[in-house]
Amino acid sequence: MREQEMSIYESIRKTLTPIHKEGYPFIAIAAVASLVLGHLWAPFGWIGLIITLWICYFFRDPERVTPTRDGLVIAPADGRVSGIATVVPPPELALSEEPHTRVSIFMNVFDCHVNRAPVPGRIARIVYTPGLFINAELDKASENNERNGLVIESGPHRIGVVQIAGLVARRIVSFVHEGDTLVAGERFGLIRFGSRVDVYLPAGIQPLVGLGQLTVAGETVIADLRSEEGPRAFRSA
Repeated sequence: MREQEMSIYESIRKTLTPIHKEGYPFIAIAAVASLVLGHLWAPFGWIGLIITLWICYFFRDPERVTPTRDGLVIAPADGRVSGIATVVPPPELALSEEPHTRVSIFMNVFDCHVNRAPVPGRIARIVYTPGLFINAELDKASENNERNGLVIESGPHRIGVVQIAGLVARRIVSFVHEGDTLVAGERFGLIRFGSRVDVYLPAGIQPLVGLGQLTVAGETVIADLRSEEGPRAFRSA
């Protein structure tokens, strides 16, 4: 009987997605507000319950299985590839003035917002830049919006990763510091309530994703640093 109970518990535990600790204060506030509002008028309580459940969903932190082959660049965010362009990286990253391939991943308010390291390596630089909160899908958001940039040294390569706040996002949370060593797929931060993450690949590296493609943080391969393959073609189904 004891073994059966443990089996049921493990099945439930594996089915339920964990919630990141950053979400606990928001969940508690929403739950208390729901109880108070529900006491005043029942429909308010039900609305509060729906909002509380959505906050739990927003701060979900599922486990991911990350490819570990050398040279792979993994998506740092859940979302949709909203832009692929050849641009000069932001000056605060101090990468170089040589154009890099930038892959932009837009996260809407229903995507998981925990961000993960695209490559293994040492964090050589972290730079926070205050800014605006315009639509993160716009190209100018890379230069105008509030953002937090990381440079990860991975072997001979330096990869830039920039968390960009959006219209609703008002808080970029970092879990790491300069000098820390990350493994691919390791959590390094999150952005609250809708945003974007840009990855700056070394010059000449072609992305393996296409515009509009959905990515899974810590799992989707977006580039291969060891590949000499040319640009890929994509079509819509």
